[in-house]
Amino acid sequence: MNTKSLHLLCLVFAIAAGALAPASMSLAAPRHAPKHATHQKPAAEAPAPAPTGQTAVAGGAPSLPAKAWLLMDFDSGEVLASANPDEPLPPASLTKMMTSFLVEQALRSGKLKKDEMVTVSEHAWCRGSSTESCMYLPLHGQATVIDIVRGIVIQSGNDASKAIAEHMAGSEENFAKLMNAEAQRLGMTHTHFVNATGLPDPEHKASARDLAILARAIIGDSADYYPIYAERDFKYNGIKQGNRNALLYTDPTVDGLKTGHTEAAGYCLVTSAKRNGMRLITVILNTHSAQARADETRTLLNWGFANFETATPIQPNTVVANAKVNFGKVDTVPAGLGSPWTVTVPRGQQVQTSVQLKQDLQAPVAKGAVLGKVVASSNGKPVGEAPLVAQADVERAGFMQRTWQHVTRLFGK
Repeated sequence: MNTKSLHLLCLVFAIAAGALAPASMSLAAPRHAPKHATHQKPAAEAPAPAPTGQTAVAGGAPSLPAKAWLLMDFDSGEVLASANPDEPLPPASLTKMMTSFLVEQALRSGKLKKDEMVTVSEHAWCRGSSTESCMYLPLHGQATVIDIVRGIVIQSGNDASKAIAEHMAGSEENFAKLMNAEAQRLGMTHTHFVNATGLPDPEHKASARDLAILARAIIGDSADYYPIYAERDFKYNGIKQGNRNALLYTDPTVDGLKTGHTEAAGYCLVTSAKRNGMRLITVILNTHSAQARADETRTLLNWGFANFETATPIQPNTVVANAKVNFGKVDTVPAGLGSPWTVTVPRGQQVQTSVQLKQDLQAPVAKGAVLGKVVASSNGKPVGEAPLVAQADVERAGFMQRTWQHVTRLFGK
């Protein structure tokens, strides 16, 4: 055996020994991770000039005399138009969306029961003030959790919000910690809660974008309880009160969510409507009257449905690309969508897609493992993305096959 052959043989054995070591990277199937606060007189000052809205629609966004506003597509979470979307502002009783959401999630998980009784402490009790929004729970009385939810969502009861906060966390202060933790989990980066009601506090703020994110979570994750947000009235303790969302009475496509008002917050409204299979979420913050928040929301919804449409960039069960796999029994694995995918774009605009696959994938690869993503764009602007997942398992190759693959990779064959 000549010297050159001997060196090559040693190299092969060295590579083979390395092949026995655990792979530096392998892919496995992904695990599933786990209002009205007060009714005070409106501010005497004239409203500030309407902020300029941003949107991809030719001709621009509507002009709305609110301090901040936003239009979001529910399915994708894409912001279609907005003005001052990330400015932290007093949210008033829009706060109670987080309060009710935490209750709904506790009901879903079994931590709370619908017929579980909640006791009203002196701190939670409303003293009959006309400046405060109340469910009128009796002092030291009790109400079921599901009645409390309706009292929060429909009547915007401060008493209901405080009572359930104490019931779930021992105190309203501790409940606010839960609210902030959930806000962080949802990606609400310009929000800080101090209480469960939205009563004025200089540290209690939320942005239009964050409130839309919360509304999207309520609609998507609290499907069993979301119909409550469309109920027009609720009677408790002999007192019948109507939902203050005026659009519930005039627009059959509107099915939520929440109103709010304090002197500092102005008049606020978060709304959702579904027309022809497309759902939009609107947020109006700090406008000058209850009529204005309804009118501005109506304008924004009508403009949104008129100017945007839903598109399906790639059909389900379609192989989008073949991802290269190293050290597997096969060299590639088909990559496709894990679930149906839609994006919302300005009407008439075409949608293009581009594929981004992970590099240096190594077997084993489990069916359902994320291999990369597909990005949709329209008119040069990204409008959404979806993960690409393995459509089949790829087993790790045997010792000799891996050894040969190491050699061929080394010599570029």
